[in-house]
Amino acid sequence: MNNVEAINTIDTVNAMNNPVVGQGLLPAWNDAVHDAQTVFRSLLKALSEPGSIQRLSVQLQAPAPLHLATAAACLALMDFETSTWLAPDLDNEAVRAYLRFHCGLPLVTDKTLANFVVLNAPLQNLDLQEYAQGSMTYPDKSATLLIQVDDLENGPENLITGPGIKESGNFRVAGLPADFVSRWQQNNLGFPQGVDIIFCCRDALLGLPRTSRIEKKDNACTSQ
Repeated sequence: MNNVEAINTIDTVNAMNNPVVGQGLLPAWNDAVHDAQTVFRSLLKALSEPGSIQRLSVQLQAPAPLHLATAAACLALMDFETSTWLAPDLDNEAVRAYLRFHCGLPLVTDKTLANFVVLNAPLQNLDLQEYAQGSMTYPDKSATLLIQVDDLENGPENLITGPGIKESGNFRVAGLPADFVSRWQQNNLGFPQGVDIIFCCRDALLGLPRTSRIEKKDNACTSQ
């Protein structure tokens, strides 16, 4: 039996033994191996080229209110070894069943202990310091935030610079708090500790690793 057959067999057994199957649980990938690899490559590209919009080509049914990109990122990144915290407006039985069944992940109630945090815009407040920051010895133990937004291109205009960005680019994610830029600058100060963010919008992703710097455009113009 090859790896693909093994995955399909495990999924079939899980489906037979899981009481929520047949009661509205949505399927995951059409092609488990190919789709997961495609989305994972898009996530890597989003984080290695911060500010660039990556559109996903996979077909996926996401449980409301998750967007396709949010559900795809969860499926590609999360498993039984990663803990996840869901914002209250995303935390419902359909989403919980979907993530538990397809990812096998533990959902936690303490956001400070989560490897992944899933949030939904518009956000009135976003304290990046309240999520796992990692340590100087193990900076990889910090949290990755998946923030679901309605627009990646028409929010307030800011400049983004840093590794993976040629000179500078535009950062125009909508639905973030008015003080997001200053909050993100605080996140930069803790490097190599700090959180990373993946913005999810319908079928698109935009990465913001802790190495990226954001500055309001009017401030950047004044300083030049």
